[in-house]
Amino acid sequence: MQTRRSTELFDRAQKVIPGGVNSPVRAFQAVGGTPRFIERASGPHLYDVDGNRYVDLVCSWGPMLLGHAHPEVLAAVGRIAVSGTSFGAPTELEVELAAEIVDRTPVEQVRLVNSGTEATMSVLRLARGITGRDKILKFAGCYHGHVDSLLVAAGSGAATLAIPGSPGVTEATTTDTIVCEYNDRAAVAAAFAEHGDAIACVITEAAPGNMGVIPPAVGPDGENFNAFLARTARAHGALFISDEVMTGFRVSRSGQFGLDGVEPDLMTFGKVMGGGFPAAAFGGSADLMGHLAPAGAVYQAGTLSGNPVATVAGLTTLRLATDEVYARIDATAERLRGEVAAALTAADVAHVIQHSGNLFSVFFTDPGVTSVPDYATAKQQHVDRFRAFFHAMLDQGVYLPPSAFEAWFLSATHDEAALTRIVEALPAAARAAADA
Repeated sequence: MQTRRSTELFDRAQKVIPGGVNSPVRAFQAVGGTPRFIERASGPHLYDVDGNRYVDLVCSWGPMLLGHAHPEVLAAVGRIAVSGTSFGAPTELEVELAAEIVDRTPVEQVRLVNSGTEATMSVLRLARGITGRDKILKFAGCYHGHVDSLLVAAGSGAATLAIPGSPGVTEATTTDTIVCEYNDRAAVAAAFAEHGDAIACVITEAAPGNMGVIPPAVGPDGENFNAFLARTARAHGALFISDEVMTGFRVSRSGQFGLDGVEPDLMTFGKVMGGGFPAAAFGGSADLMGHLAPAGAVYQAGTLSGNPVATVAGLTTLRLATDEVYARIDATAERLRGEVAAALTAADVAHVIQHSGNLFSVFFTDPGVTSVPDYATAKQQHVDRFRAFFHAMLDQGVYLPPSAFEAWFLSATHDEAALTRIVEALPAAARAAADA
């Protein structure tokens, strides 16, 4: 494929933007090569500046549930934009979007913000303000945005106080962050045994997708890991926070909550609820949310929160995201998982495919590995095989997430033609992985 214009733009971008991109994974550092600069998108397809067309399995990292440039979403945005793009005052659209989220989830009230990072940052402050405690418990490999206290790496041991995971994040900031391996109940129990009266909250991705998709495990007693976390947190007076920025309104009408029925104390949302525009939210019971200013003492604010263009895009997307839409995406995802597994098996490439609803990812594992329950296991996969697989798919017009540690996303517009193109590209990509 021709990449001249993308190469030129990337060279120019690196002179004026750190690393040439405005979010690190876009730089293709994990896979090598030249990032594609996208000119436009429609339905299941991306079109780059060199005129190449790709079947898109990133979907803007989740928001484009209905496909790119959905005509009804564009029409709604156009109607609002001509009336003004920001008012700094309340609008009816904010109320309608909040009501739609409340209708789909167990929360009673939500506060709209502009990004998933802002949502998690704010919900942690709220949890600390409510409980009067300082410590938080998170899981290795779960990403909750670039909040200082959450950009930490797990040390040795089942449950350990964290060290900074990025320059610029101080040890003082992360002193109160405890990190456990995901799905490790013993580590969580040990953390609460030692720090239980100081832990304000447990925060987890509802079904992690930032270390590859790793669903919450079901224990021998039939209890889902999320249910275990909720029960354990509440037994120690802490709050259970489910981060559904990625899974919310993506894996079902009600997100991961719609799949496992575990009711958190507080939740965060993003991506799909913005319909491709910067929008996110956090919510909970009216009692807990009542601690937020101006009703309560915990302060949080945002000049562009509830922006009318973003809210109408999100509201229109959610109203169009019917049960039929989810059923269609689920069926497409199930079929694609089978096709990927068949191609890799035929090429004798060891792998594990895991999913939560229609969200899935492929781990290039050692032979004999049958599941990936945590970040420690995910890090053992063969990223060189994914790199070869990625570029073989890209060369054949299929745009995968440029990292072995990311989820694959589908939309309602991934039709038979798009699926056929993906399936036809798989054998060569599988052989490339086998040769890596």
